[in-house]
Amino acid sequence: MHHAGIEFLQVQTMTDSRAEAMELARAAVEARLAAGAQVAGPLASTFWWNEEIERAEEWLVFFKTAADRVEELITFIADRHSYDEPEIVAVPIVAGATAYLDWLRDETRPDEADEAGQEPGGLLGNVPTQVTPEAERSTSA
Repeated sequence: MHHAGIEFLQVQTMTDSRAEAMELARAAVEARLAAGAQVAGPLASTFWWNEEIERAEEWLVFFKTAADRVEELITFIADRHSYDEPEIVAVPIVAGATAYLDWLRDETRPDEADEAGQEPGGLLGNVPTQVTPEAERSTSA
């Protein structure tokens, strides 16, 4: 779905619970398919379903992603969504703050550790640890 000149998109979906919306947002960001996601709601929705007009309370999830990640994000959402036919639409981001768009691009790149099938940074991540003199004494005693 990468269109010439479109580098970034906002993808949205609706869910019937805040919990599902929050989980979809977290999972997509954790998978680096979206740099960020927001959940809004509840919203009052009116739509056709099974030849009848329905009304429902729903939560809206906005995902910000790079164009080269949008197809994978759409599949990711569809595979995890509780609806039979979820709304999943993408609209182009035609302009934005340069620093924000750079951040969006950077944060949707797969981790090098993930690419190699390794856990990123172990239990403490990439935070360097420092042994204090007190800790050193307690381990040598």
